[in-house]
Amino acid sequence: MSLKENVDFVKNELDSEEKFLESFVKLERFYKKYKILLITLLIVIIVAVIGINVKNYFDGQNKIKANIAFEEVLKDFNNKDALKTLKDTNKKLYEVALYLKAKKAGKNADVDVMFFGAISKYEKALKEKNISKLNDISMKDDFLLKEFALFNKALLETKSGKYTDAKATLKLIPKESKVYELVKILNHYLLTK
Repeated sequence: MSLKENVDFVKNELDSEEKFLESFVKLERFYKKYKILLITLLIVIIVAVIGINVKNYFDGQNKIKANIAFEEVLKDFNNKDALKTLKDTNKKLYEVALYLKAKKAGKNADVDVMFFGAISKYEKALKEKNISKLNDISMKDDFLLKEFALFNKALLETKSGKYTDAKATLKLIPKESKVYELVKILNHYLLTK
């Protein structure tokens, strides 16, 4: 019985070694068959990693340059070198600087930065007392001051005697809004109209 167990043990060991050698031979055949493709893939991966790191480095350097230029522009809005550097390195920060420069001069700036552009259009519509522009701005879902714009639209409608339009506009402002206290006051005034 023990001899049979020893023979089975040796047989199992030989089978496992044979399987190991067989898988090694398969791997070697696979490598020989796809050697050029594997080396090319490895080179592409190495070049991609190096390229990504170089790009990240230059992006970081541009951010540093842009931030320094933005600080200089904030100190002196007439610094043309800093504005040029900002324009070359970061378009959005450049437009924010233009917006701030226009604000300091008491003007409106047409900028294309998400919130600043919308706020600039909102201020322009308020200055012109243009109800249709206020309506266009306040109907955009992503507008930051949506409820406040609606309230100002209702206020302009009230001033121009369009009381039913003002009431309808005020109904668009949700009760959870921070502007709702002002809405209640204007609604109270509109009860008599």
